[in-house]
Amino acid sequence: MDKEPFPILAPTFNGASRQVEMGNLFNWLRQGWAIFVANPGNWLAMMLIFVVILIGVSIVPLIGTLAAYLLTPILGAGMLVACRKVAAGEPFEVADLFVGFQRKTNALLTLGVLYMVGMLVITLLLLLFAGGGVASGLAMANPLGLALAASGFLVGVLLWMLLSIPLAMAIWFAPALVMFNDMPPVAALQASFQAWLKNLATFLVCGLLLLILSFFAALPLGLGLLLLGPVLAGTVYASYRDLFLSA
Repeated sequence: MDKEPFPILAPTFNGASRQVEMGNLFNWLRQGWAIFVANPGNWLAMMLIFVVILIGVSIVPLIGTLAAYLLTPILGAGMLVACRKVAAGEPFEVADLFVGFQRKTNALLTLGVLYMVGMLVITLLLLLFAGGGVASGLAMANPLGLALAASGFLVGVLLWMLLSIPLAMAIWFAPALVMFNDMPPVAALQASFQAWLKNLATFLVCGLLLLILSFFAALPLGLGLLLLGPVLAGTVYASYRDLFLSA
């Protein structure tokens, strides 16, 4: 009879997640806030750099917006690394934002490419199914044309929601799963999507709360987003630990 090898190897992480009560959402938000207040100066500096980078690449004609989508998982992984350090009681540096360019870079770039392609497909579908109606309605320059343009706009909003929510479900946990658990990019996207499905009502409420917070954060010249960004990163990290590491 074969003996178990010693030391016994830990089971391989397979991306299994668990279902939780909706009340856990508020605990995630509290933890996200606690992560921010642990070092608000560093977080604000990190978020400012994050925003400047994304705005800087976005202004490049044609490819700028796509490049911003490409970089988002890499920079997001850096913020999650900082969250992990805070949760462990360790100091973090603003330079942690760029750790994704040093570790798991290929996998995170693959995530970025998939995210970029997803957003490109959504944009093309919006132009195809809604853009024509808006343009035609405005060109008519009469009340009927305005009604046509308004209906085209509403179709565009509904289509954007229908397509962007599944993409958000897939990308939400993917950088954390790649960075912390060595999951392949496609498997990480699938695991993230499944975690959302198991807790769909909780995450829909979470999305609604973040939408409301984003509205108010954007009012003072968008400066509130510098605070909301780190809190969101902390919330994502807290929910990742709750759903995956407790599964």
